[in-house]
Amino acid sequence: MAECCSRDYDLQFDDERARRDLLEYRARGPGGGTRRLIDALLDQGISGASLLDIGGGIGAIQLELLAAGAARSLDVDASGPYLATAREVAEQRGLADRTAYLHGDFVELADTVAGADVVTLDRVICCYPELEALLGASLARAGRLYGLVYPRDAWWVRAMLWLENLGATVFRRGFRVWAHRQSTIDRLTAEAGMELVFAHTGLVWRTALWRRREHAA
Repeated sequence: MAECCSRDYDLQFDDERARRDLLEYRARGPGGGTRRLIDALLDQGISGASLLDIGGGIGAIQLELLAAGAARSLDVDASGPYLATAREVAEQRGLADRTAYLHGDFVELADTVAGADVVTLDRVICCYPELEALLGASLARAGRLYGLVYPRDAWWVRAMLWLENLGATVFRRGFRVWAHRQSTIDRLTAEAGMELVFAHTGLVWRTALWRRREHAA
């Protein structure tokens, strides 16, 4: 991973942000694209499924799918504070025996990570500069379903992210964000044998779910 990004994950996604996200989740449940992705996954059926949640944050997708019948989950996250929060919440919910956690850059760790029936990246690819490496490694581990929430490919979104990166430069923060091209996402998922089964495009965020073609009804 680029040095500008790798050194600041724990600063960008710190204990305070994890606590805020957890309070929001407890008050309102999953919101926006996260809720849409969970609903789309439930529509496809996840009973008995294994989940690989990359950049899982406080664990909202894991908690919801495990409660709905998924068998087990692995959360791989570059943020130590988020990973600790996700583990704590799973323990509080009585799900510790069905969850596992791995701290680090998924692309660097991918060779040690087994595949899963369901792979999700909720607002993750915008935090990673090397799209093809991240999607390639994660798609290779998706047995049936592959879900993303990411910034839509629109000029106003790119402008917003440019301003955010400008602020990071001014305040000497290493973390950066990216708006990757939809055409690249479409190409990589198609080459991996995936077909789109759900998509919702909002003003800023796009939620999409793909299914392996051999699992089509």
